[in-house]
Amino acid sequence: QVQLVESGGGLVQPGGSLILSCAASGFILDRYAIGWFRQAPGREREEVSCHSMTEGTVIYGQSMKGRFTLSRDNARNTVYLEMSSLKPEDTAVYYCAARDPFCYSVSAVEGQGTQVTVSS
Repeated sequence: QVQLVESGGGLVQPGGSLILSCAASGFILDRYAIGWFRQAPGREREEVSCHSMTEGTVIYGQSMKGRFTLSRDNARNTVYLEMSSLKPEDTAVYYCAARDPFCYSVSAVEGQGTQVTVSS
């Protein structure tokens, strides 16, 4: 079964950190661009970060630069999103997506999401 499964979300205080994981099964992750996006209630989907193997680049949304880091572990077929200096406005459901083959390509697979809540 082809799927992506996110984990690692939770409740964290402002200024705290979280590491999200995105584990792939049924396909080889390193053949795809991997993106993270988020969606908060009543708001549009927002791109968080994306890594393209084809282009060898990592992009971040403007508000995430310097705070979020995307990394891959090809041996584990898993992608991570390290988030630090979290703010209440980072609260959202975070999703990962495999895109073929560029960051701007349509998603081939998307996960079910993991909730991140930043609150004191």
